[in-house]
Amino acid sequence: MKLTDLITEKTIIPEFKSKNKTDIINELIDLFKDDPRVKNLEKVRETVLEREKIMSTGVGKNFAIPHGKTDAVNDVICAFGRSTEPIEYQSLDDQPVHIVFLIVGQDNQVSLHIKLLSRISRMMTNDDFRAKLIAAKSTPEILAIFKKEESEYIEL
Repeated sequence: MKLTDLITEKTIIPEFKSKNKTDIINELIDLFKDDPRVKNLEKVRETVLEREKIMSTGVGKNFAIPHGKTDAVNDVICAFGRSTEPIEYQSLDDQPVHIVFLIVGQDNQVSLHIKLLSRISRMMTNDDFRAKLIAAKSTPEILAIFKKEESEYIEL
């Protein structure tokens, strides 16, 4: 499994409307309103926001990865969004974010959840990759950038 098996043009926000952390997370979660993999959207929202209270998922390098595990989904869901404007996110490096990748998995898929978190974290350490995502002009271009970058990784 690859991240690009999980994100589609429908789960990419090329430019956030929101300008604060909670609203951005909600924008990403709202992409799954009619998704059959989601049993309870509000429980997904609660899970991700509760996880965010424990410690910011703004991991540094202008990137955040809000995530959670819950029985409110019957399969892993992922979404991506970005902002060309910096957004305050209480990141670990005290820098704003431009790129946000949401991952929500089932309670019983801990290994897959950790592997997905690790994959996206590794990809985001590539400065050139992050710069290309921020500079992308369209949703198809964002997806193509992900596919090209991830083609160099082995399957999870």
